[in-house]
Amino acid sequence: MRSMLALATLATLATGCVSQSKYNELASENENLDSRLKEEKDARQALEAKVKELEEKLAALERDKEALTSRLTTAESRLTASAAERYALEQKNIELTALNDELAKSTRKLAEAKEALEKKSAEYENLAQSLKQEISEGKIQLSELQGRMTVQLKDKILFASGSTRVNKEGQDALVKIADALKTVQGRIIRVEGHTDDVPTPKDGPFPSNWELSLARAMAVVRALQDAGVDPTVLSAAGYGQYQPIAPNDSDKNRSLNRRIEIVLAPKSGGR
Repeated sequence: MRSMLALATLATLATGCVSQSKYNELASENENLDSRLKEEKDARQALEAKVKELEEKLAALERDKEALTSRLTTAESRLTASAAERYALEQKNIELTALNDELAKSTRKLAEAKEALEKKSAEYENLAQSLKQEISEGKIQLSELQGRMTVQLKDKILFASGSTRVNKEGQDALVKIADALKTVQGRIIRVEGHTDDVPTPKDGPFPSNWELSLARAMAVVRALQDAGVDPTVLSAAGYGQYQPIAPNDSDKNRSLNRRIEIVLAPKSGGR
């Protein structure tokens, strides 16, 4: 829904710049990514629930085994151990062994799923190294999930208040980002602009936050192209105030919502 709204907005604001097929492709790509992420999350949760269930069964069997072993020891010391008790203990041992094997397999699958989920791409590692200082200073956040990488930049590192002109600090950061993106293969690079919910000035150049967010996204696209990123993989989208990551109820939260996100996603077959 988020991508469809953003793309619809982009089509409205920049009539003629984006074809219907391009819109459909990006919308389909977003739906596919969301679906894959949900499936991965559901699978991981189901596996974690199974492991928890097996651990509880294992603990119960361990308690049963201890109780039976104690009874058997007492019975044997008195030479009154029964065949039934021995058989019950043997059966518990067989069940416990099988449960241990199943638990080991489930734990291994969970570890493999977690490793796959958290595995970072070469582009991620290159960006993390290039932007090490900016990330440590909290100016940039870098994340990656299931092949979708996002570089999030606070607006103040790129723009002065109300401006769409990339400042010197922002240009330096974008050059570093561009260096890591120049060799990216099989990805699209979408620059997404976001604002807080404070209306734009009535006498200003932007009628609303839609236009402001898109203009800032376009400024970053141009900066990345000027720094050497292949323009055929670049695109821009403006989301205005409608995709906040925090409530717009304080200056700090509004600052978090004013941001640029550079999203790297797998390129679909039609592009």
